[in-house]
Amino acid sequence: MSYLVYARKYRPKSFEELIGQKGVKQTLQNAIRNQRVAQAYIFSGTRGVGKTTVARILAKALNCKEGPTPTPCNVCELCTEINEDRSVDVIEIDGASNTSVDDVRSLREGVQYKPIHCRTKVIIIDEIHMLSKSAFNALLKTLEEPPPNTVFIFATTEFHKVPATIVSRCQHFEFKRISHTEIFEHLGRIAGKEGITISDPGLNLITDAAEGSLRDAQSLLDQAVAFSGEQVKDEDLKEILGTINQDLMFQCSSAILEEQPDRIFTQVEKIIDSGYDLRRFHEELIRHFRNLLLVRSVKKPEELLPHTADDIQRLREEASKAGAEDLLRYLLSLQQGEQGLKFSSHPRIYLEAMLIKLCHYRKLTPLKDLLKQVQELGGQASGIQERETRMQPKPRPAEPEPKPAPQTVPKAATAPEPSPHSPLPPSKAEIRPVPEKEAQSNESRPAESGNSTEADAVLRDPAVMNFMQTFKAQILSVEPKKGEKIATRKIEDLMD
Repeated sequence: MSYLVYARKYRPKSFEELIGQKGVKQTLQNAIRNQRVAQAYIFSGTRGVGKTTVARILAKALNCKEGPTPTPCNVCELCTEINEDRSVDVIEIDGASNTSVDDVRSLREGVQYKPIHCRTKVIIIDEIHMLSKSAFNALLKTLEEPPPNTVFIFATTEFHKVPATIVSRCQHFEFKRISHTEIFEHLGRIAGKEGITISDPGLNLITDAAEGSLRDAQSLLDQAVAFSGEQVKDEDLKEILGTINQDLMFQCSSAILEEQPDRIFTQVEKIIDSGYDLRRFHEELIRHFRNLLLVRSVKKPEELLPHTADDIQRLREEASKAGAEDLLRYLLSLQQGEQGLKFSSHPRIYLEAMLIKLCHYRKLTPLKDLLKQVQELGGQASGIQERETRMQPKPRPAEPEPKPAPQTVPKAATAPEPSPHSPLPPSKAEIRPVPEKEAQSNESRPAESGNSTEADAVLRDPAVMNFMQTFKAQILSVEPKKGEKIATRKIEDLMD
């Protein structure tokens, strides 16, 4: 079969034809021009962004008959062999099919031989992250010290799975997604060369569905031409791509923004009758509210949205039904419900409940308004309490209680004349203040003394008892002064 799909027919054959990847292109061209080509490279990135294409262009640039050149001719025998994938010195291996250590060992044995026709032997391993651990280990030594005139190029879509020991021996280039504008323009050029009639909205539909992959965009355009012929209509593209009808999107968003939950059940029924997957519809609804928020927030949305002027005007009219804060709240709620819808056993009921809840969002009171109302209610309650306090009769001032008469320490009276039957207080007493309870409990406890009879007589003396009660004190010991008898001392000595 001589027919070539667009992805192969329009595959870049030189760095100048490469779409996007400006940094990678410039670095490799300078490395070839200055003879600073590394021994191993790792190209990582999503599907269809040019990893294997750049590997083949680099192989041609190193082996072109015009010498290592950043602009291979694509005419000489060596370039032609590489383009047709029949060069014995440029080996391309599928890492997903050759994962074992035995495959790597056979590769190591073949690498030991010098190139047959080409100047440099190039080993291209696609999807290298699929190799086994033992295969990676077998490749380490050869990769660190490869034979002369040998270059390894690895391509992967899952760079995080490549061992660090492999990465440290290579130069890493990360391939970015192709921009929307570059894919759109490239598809337009292909349509012009092939004589295909397709509208700009149709190209936008294909570009959006490609999600940054140029190969996917070319494949979708090829599929559209196979379905519709050279006259590709927008309705046919929507049928092929499974794009959700925008009228359903606007009807659903209108029901939410206009707070009409009764329309939700009808809209979900239309979605199901149209054959759309509910999860797919939910994804498109998130994107639709994102566009509404963008139109509401940005002054020139046409610079960010690949839509026609009529579509942007329609989005503006829809977004004017709510503020930017409300649209942001809707968008975040839809994103939070994505996981629940994905794993729900009843996706229809889940989607209906979610959309009905969105219809009532604008009825919710913001937190700052609630706090303001609470403060106002608190101020009103304080005012009412103050008025009630002023209206109540003032109580009469309480009569002051009579102050107790000051207690004076009784002066020590002169003790009566000593008699043989009534001894006087001791000449020395140790006194300490005690709490009232302790004083009461110790009232009947006799003071420590060498002569208990004399101590009992001292404690029973009325003057001593009055002294102890006034000062809340307790006599701990009773001792006579040195050289004096206990009966000759007076009570005044206790005040010293």
